[in-house]
Amino acid sequence: MPKMLINGILRDKPAQSDGRFHRLPSPFRGWISSDAEANFPAASGRYHLYMSKACPWCHGVDLVLALKGLRDLLSITWMDPVMSEDGWVIDQSSFDETAGVARDRYLYQVYRRAEPAYTGAISVPVLLDKHSGQIISTDSADIMRMLNTAFVDAAIPDLCPTAFAAEIDRLAEIIQAPIRNGVYRVGFATTQEAYDEAIHQLYEGLDIVEAVLNTRRFLAGPMPTEVDLKLFPTLLRFDPVYVTHFKIDRKRIKDYPALSRYLADFAQQPGVAETIDLQHTRAHYFLSHRNINPSGIIPIGPEPGNIVADMTKGAA
Repeated sequence: MPKMLINGILRDKPAQSDGRFHRLPSPFRGWISSDAEANFPAASGRYHLYMSKACPWCHGVDLVLALKGLRDLLSITWMDPVMSEDGWVIDQSSFDETAGVARDRYLYQVYRRAEPAYTGAISVPVLLDKHSGQIISTDSADIMRMLNTAFVDAAIPDLCPTAFAAEIDRLAEIIQAPIRNGVYRVGFATTQEAYDEAIHQLYEGLDIVEAVLNTRRFLAGPMPTEVDLKLFPTLLRFDPVYVTHFKIDRKRIKDYPALSRYLADFAQQPGVAETIDLQHTRAHYFLSHRNINPSGIIPIGPEPGNIVADMTKGAA
């Protein structure tokens, strides 16, 4: 049973009576700014991320760090691939003793330390201010946008250029509910009605994006932008995880010519390959969601050469 904190106490998350998956909104919506007088000014070494290599929301944040060359400015604590009954488990083998954060065992301890009476989800990514101990944000879209704008350098690419901003936001809205969140709405549905509603919306969304990519190399134009960093992690996990694990088996990404070309193209962009760990990702989904996969069997999946090796051939 998924867990959450209620007044700082770890509890089972209440089941939804309508059989639908509902993602809890983030209550932490602070912002790192390039303004030196801001509450959270952009400063190297001040901020810390709690991340999972399996999570598509974290993957988007990691792509920002990779494409903008920001990894040395923030420290990171990574999660173990397999969640426990108490939620996300911190990977002790990769913990950085020099990061300046407590060596916790579970992610919920980070939330409870920052806000002892916290009520809400225990999710990644988490952006923490090491100076104050405050959680700045747990909203991946906010974190991606602030990392793009806070650490300004003319040599670093802008992932949300003004000329494409309106189109980036329009496309982000199109992919968010039906596709990015849609795969979870399908996979965690507990009634046929909820499943049917979500699965049709998912494939309708994929058809829209397929049509967009028939005329463009990337979603908003000729170069990768923020919205590509949001879609790519979901597409990457689709065939090797979601098709089997979440019962999304009408069509695979490889059945969409434009989406397949786009997935391979984006995977070959400099810095992207190093953010991909499909073995870790598959272990997370198939071993963590025992309500969906009670036996914990990891299916054989597509041949690895058809997923990562071919996509990243020639990647920098």
